Amino acid sequence: MSLSSLSSLSDPEEVVSTGRRIPDRVNIFDEHDGEVFRIRYRLSKVTALQISELLDLKPVTQRNKAIDGITQLLICLRFFATGSFQQVLGDLVNIHKSIVCRIVQKVTRKLADLSSAYIKMPDRQELRRVAEDFYEIAGFPRVAGALDCTHIKIVSRGGSLAELYRCRKGYFSINVQAVCNASLKIRDLIVRWPGSVHDSTIFNNSHLCADFERGKYSPYHLLGDSRYFNKNYLLTPFLNPQKSAEEAYNKSHISTRNTVERCFGVLKRRCPCLEKGITLKKTSTILQVIVACVMLHNICIELNEVDPPEDIEISVDSPNIGILSISSQSTNSAVRAALANSVFC
Repeated sequence: MSLSSLSSLSDPEEVVSTGRRIPDRVNIFDEHDGEVFRIRYRLSKVTALQISELLDLKPVTQRNKAIDGITQLLICLRFFATGSFQQVLGDLVNIHKSIVCRIVQKVTRKLADLSSAYIKMPDRQELRRVAEDFYEIAGFPRVAGALDCTHIKIVSRGGSLAELYRCRKGYFSINVQAVCNASLKIRDLIVRWPGSVHDSTIFNNSHLCADFERGKYSPYHLLGDSRYFNKNYLLTPFLNPQKSAEEAYNKSHISTRNTVERCFGVLKRRCPCLEKGITLKKTSTILQVIVACVMLHNICIELNEVDPPEDIEISVDSPNIGILSISSQSTNSAVRAALANSVFC
């Protein structure tokens, strides 16, 4: 079965049974317990039940077999965990592949539709708590969030625009920008840029950048790596620290900004399809899957779900030598210099 079939389906509708007898229930929730369940679905049974209640998924009926909300959620989670409809179908020999595709699309859309409520920058009152949490890591003051991008592998879309999606590492991808807090919750997300677009370009064209430019979050700032131009509200490391204060600044900066790298690691272990690659064809569907995975990640953090199993090796997209020089080109270094000389001296 082609994985692109998910995106070719129309909006899923519940299949209504015309039979008179009560449908048999399709039950995969009770098949596994404990760690086996966590490995298969990347979260606990308790959290799965809470998310199912939040999504309020209406039952689907196929050939007098009722597919309830929790089963629909687990079908989608299994796809997020494997990135493969073949494996999902192997688990569900009694559910037709077209129904599985529709369920994955339905649950993905339900999760993505909640993004405005679960993925948003903190207000002024919450910013103080966010900054306090970051400060406890390594003493870096007034941090509103840690900023970075990560590449999500996709298959080539073909056509004249295909090469726009080839990233500098040679594969096709979506370059996803995220800002997280100290608890690894993603507070701002941009999912639309092809892999060839530079991280700094994505930020400079974002609403978040415009908000910081007009002082909405002043005196707080973001932390970014050397892919970004240093700005008074986006602080990057000193590339060639000359003083002990600059070295101390860099040490604190690295420890604090590392939260976003850990965030991406937890996100991709929670939803391994983001690490393995999304092999759907339709770009809009790929973007919706990414948003849904981030939603799942944030909900798990709010519900205090333990981190997913560390059974998947996550690649780290570190700056290369050619990119390292970018932050040195910036002249907006007054805040960084003042911070180093006053806080880290």
